[in-house]
Amino acid sequence: MKVLLIGGGGREHALGWKITQSPLVDELVCAPGNPGLAALGRCEPVSAEDVPALTALALAERPDLVVIGPEAPLAGGLADHLTAHGMMVFGPSAKAAQLESSKAFTKEFCDRHAIPTAGYRTVKTTAEANEYLQMLAPPFVLKADGLAAGKGVVIAQDLQEAQQAAATLLDGQFGSASKTLVIEEFLHGVEASFFAFSDGRHVVPLIAAQDHKRAFDGDLGPNTGGMGAFSPAPQMDEAMTARVMKEIILPTITGMAAEGNPFIGVLFAGLMIGSTGPKLIEYNVRFGDPECQVLMMRLQSDLLPLLLACAQGDLTNAANRPPAPQWDERACASVVMAAKGYPDTYQKHLALSLPKQTAPAVQIFHAGTTLDKQDMLVSNGGRVLAVTALGANVTEAAAMAYQECDRINFPDGFYRTDIGASVRPAK
Repeated sequence: MKVLLIGGGGREHALGWKITQSPLVDELVCAPGNPGLAALGRCEPVSAEDVPALTALALAERPDLVVIGPEAPLAGGLADHLTAHGMMVFGPSAKAAQLESSKAFTKEFCDRHAIPTAGYRTVKTTAEANEYLQMLAPPFVLKADGLAAGKGVVIAQDLQEAQQAAATLLDGQFGSASKTLVIEEFLHGVEASFFAFSDGRHVVPLIAAQDHKRAFDGDLGPNTGGMGAFSPAPQMDEAMTARVMKEIILPTITGMAAEGNPFIGVLFAGLMIGSTGPKLIEYNVRFGDPECQVLMMRLQSDLLPLLLACAQGDLTNAANRPPAPQWDERACASVVMAAKGYPDTYQKHLALSLPKQTAPAVQIFHAGTTLDKQDMLVSNGGRVLAVTALGANVTEAAAMAYQECDRINFPDGFYRTDIGASVRPAK
């Protein structure tokens, strides 16, 4: 099979790494890819946000399967364009992708289908925002309605901070994405990221992970796209997983189908596990980053049959049903190495060098890298690498990842030192 993988971040490197392990795959093409993916297949310099150019590339390549990694091309309708040309695509339509591309859509959808989530109000003016904020107790949660690269959420500790954040967001901090806000009540509990495959009608649950959104140790600093992750998430035991499937995942898949927008791909539920059970924080319509890295490291079975079955709409077809995912019982931790200044102002083309070899249980996934004119590896984004390791438990996995971080020469980079600390025994 020939697979076209859209994207060029750490998530896509992990997907490509896993996809190329399949005996079904004989060629991987990536757009735009990165130096890590270039070691696995051919990279074409087409932006992951350029839907017309990606469509033209797919028509020229004629892959057996297109796997769309990032949210932007999904929201932009790439899956619609490709399926209209008869291609097999792993990823939802633009209408189904509204579960991520519009926070307001998701909240209203949850209302229609009785999916547990935080209380909220959608606002378009500072007056509306201030009125609702005064009804809430701190801390306050403000979300840009549209896509903001994982940075469109503000958690304000007092009313004045919340009102200022609302004014800044509505004034266009994230362009059109924050012209509408969703303001929510703050949920208490422990977060988890849960994933499931869907062919539009049927669902195959995957496993859960837990990520670290804040930039600095102790969950301090601004929100980022993710500074690290680990799996398993202890709060997602068998009983809680069953509740999440029954109360959140299945109603979403059946609800989207009933509304004429069947969801095909991987559904990522950001959850808060509180005293009354699970509540939905938000949906993503693709693998998380860096959660994808820990999932792909723990996945022992072939990924390709599952991706293809989702695209073909026969995830539970008796004749072609792919085997259930098999998972490594070991834990996994991923540490993101970022450019200093991220997620605010940071420099690109910073020098870095990687060790020539890694241990079998360790992988360094490229997230924001490129080659300079001398073919030397340099940074090309805020999040640069995701150092990911398997271990007997989260403590061991994190220790192995940090040992590998110490072997990487990236003087202008930084990383959190407390990934997985919440489930690691105190020293």
